[in-house]
Amino acid sequence: MLCTTVRKDQECPFMTANGCSYTGGICHETVEACEGCSRKVEFSSGWFCSACPDPAAKWKSGHCNLATHVTKATTSNKQKINPLKASKRANR
Repeated sequence: MLCTTVRKDQECPFMTANGCSYTGGICHETVEACEGCSRKVEFSSGWFCSACPDPAAKWKSGHCNLATHVTKATTSNKQKINPLKASKRANR
């Protein structure tokens, strides 16, 4: 259904015939950590996340899993390779 509260005329999964069914009856504005995210959209009533109704809850336990501006730091576990075995594998 189309939102009638904060995101005027946008599709919203929380809208029902009785109004917004999300906790509090409205979506919450973005937080500071959302700066730079491509999902951040400006409406007449403020800046909101296009994917999540409560961005602060997503950032509560660390990084938001929907954030497009945050890259996950990968830790590469470099294993020591035996040069003798490596040369045998290369000869196959």
